[in-house]
Amino acid sequence: MPSPPSPTDTPAVPDLLNDLQHQLAVFARRAEQTRLAGAGQMRNSMDRAAYLLLNRLEQHGPTGVKALAAGMGIDSSTVTRQVAPLVDGELVKRATHPEDGRAVVLELTPLGRARLHEVQGSRRELVARLTSDWTPDERAVFCTLLTRFNASVSQAHAGQQEDRQAGRQDGDGQEPGSGDGDGLGGPRDGGGQGGRVLPES
Repeated sequence: MPSPPSPTDTPAVPDLLNDLQHQLAVFARRAEQTRLAGAGQMRNSMDRAAYLLLNRLEQHGPTGVKALAAGMGIDSSTVTRQVAPLVDGELVKRATHPEDGRAVVLELTPLGRARLHEVQGSRRELVARLTSDWTPDERAVFCTLLTRFNASVSQAHAGQQEDRQAGRQDGDGQEPGSGDGDGLGGPRDGGGQGGRVLPES
């Protein structure tokens, strides 16, 4: 009769999940510290909210505020607040929708595109340094898993938004999950760092 598995033979799933959540917390802090130390002159020239907004506009082209908010998983008022300093800094401009003259879309200006590419290049250089001793396969696996994890977080956030909407419709005066959490027990990224866009998301 085979002997029972020793503790070292049994997968310690709870311990692994605890280690994972801890490493995520460490990652969030270290990533910001490293970004601030960064590489090149553009290392700290754009905050996270602005970076993600500009990147979204480059990928999807001119976009209305509501569509931009839905695609980024935030509300329209947040997009309006985040885009204001970008418009003031001439990185984004408001334009008439090509198919609906009554609608307004946001689009990158040439200056905005150039600034985004400078920041992307700086951050790419930083990632290259941090993973200089990784193999191409290790980089690919990490990118695949991180992309998958981000998708899971986005789905969880969408579910929280649906719950909040349902709570408002119930008229109970409270928004479920309306605290400062982001679904992982951490503070929500308000992205309101507009003042840092021009000397950054």
